[in-house]
Amino acid sequence: MRILVTGGSGYTGGRLVALARAAGHDVTGTCSGRSWRPDQVTVSTRVEGLVPLDVRDRSAVDLLLDELRPDAVVHTSYIQSDWAVTALGAAHVAAAAARTGARLVQVSSDAIFKGRPAPYTEADLPEPVYPYGAAKAAAETAVLAVHPDAAVARTSLIIGDDGSKQHQLALDMAAGRVDGVLFTDHIRCPVAVDDLAAALLELAEGDFRGILNVAGPEAISRHELGVRIAAKHGIPAERVPGGSALERGFVSPAEVRLDTTLARSVLHTRLRGVTEILA
Repeated sequence: MRILVTGGSGYTGGRLVALARAAGHDVTGTCSGRSWRPDQVTVSTRVEGLVPLDVRDRSAVDLLLDELRPDAVVHTSYIQSDWAVTALGAAHVAAAAARTGARLVQVSSDAIFKGRPAPYTEADLPEPVYPYGAAKAAAETAVLAVHPDAAVARTSLIIGDDGSKQHQLALDMAAGRVDGVLFTDHIRCPVAVDDLAAALLELAEGDFRGILNVAGPEAISRHELGVRIAAKHGIPAERVPGGSALERGFVSPAEVRLDTTLARSVLHTRLRGVTEILA
């Protein structure tokens, strides 16, 4: 199977590229870089094994998919502060995948919700309260509009090892290298990067269509997550600064739990909880 992974230089994308290659697939991963032009660059031009691609450039995306003709595309590319990459890029990839007949798996986020105590199911509509969540919500809308057979995987905080941004932030704060606090009133359902990569590959190989919550079964605050990450490195809990997002005036989702009942019924991949991941 020929698979294209956008964002192959990222944490999740990189794991997915490696996993798919180990499974025997013909995999191309992308990294951010100059746009594709037929008179300038070919697929054989790579940066550390990855093909450069600017997903904001629709013609570049079209050219790459026309040349590769992948059976499936897994779109993991995003930049939290860049609407064009996160939202417009997803629309470009979805349109190109639909035009070329490629299966599409779009990685989305629990950032699309405003937060509530009750878990969110796949039927819940986005209610973003900050720009990144709005960009991810727009990406979902565009993908499902132009590629109705796509799978949209809504996920949460991605952890697993010190390559994770969540691990790095907790360790940096505990060491005093970064100012700020980890929020005690932000609740999420972290997922292991290897579990997420396996689930995305399974979706790429399969025929599930629509939205699927792909997250861990265990809800935990960002601060408690940081404490557990620090504990794995022998760092005392009191070294990890905590505080309230609400008291500090941050506009962002508070409690966001993803109901993974459907994922447990359609995926062979087992989605582990924080306690097991960090054991």
